Amino acid sequence: MATTDTSVSPAPYFTVKPGKLAEFKELCDQMVQKTSEEPGALYCGFCFDGDQAFSREAYQNADAWAAHLGNIGAIFGEMLKIADLARLEVHGPEPELVKVRKVLGEMGISAQCWALEYGFRKS
Repeated sequence: MATTDTSVSPAPYFTVKPGKLAEFKELCDQMVQKTSEEPGALYCGFCFDGDQAFSREAYQNADAWAAHLGNIGAIFGEMLKIADLARLEVHGPEPELVKVRKVLGEMGISAQCWALEYGFRKS
């Protein structure tokens, strides 16, 4: 079964600097609130394991994800002052990943992109 799903799901992993976890979590709360107002956002949340954080998020397509980046840029910049981006994966169908790679390239960020080939998404 091929997929008609256009959603893009970035998976950023962070390592929070010592003594900065509470501050990072405050930024996560701000990020979730701001993202909840985006029409193309499907879901957004943060998971933790000690000083490691993972952002669980998805967008309708690469354009919605790019709009998200424009919306949360200041918060993300503050996050990167107190945490390192340990790894970034992006999951989605190849036509959307082409757009993702272009945006990430312009930002100077590398990611492992996983092409969705089979599956479904319920609305």
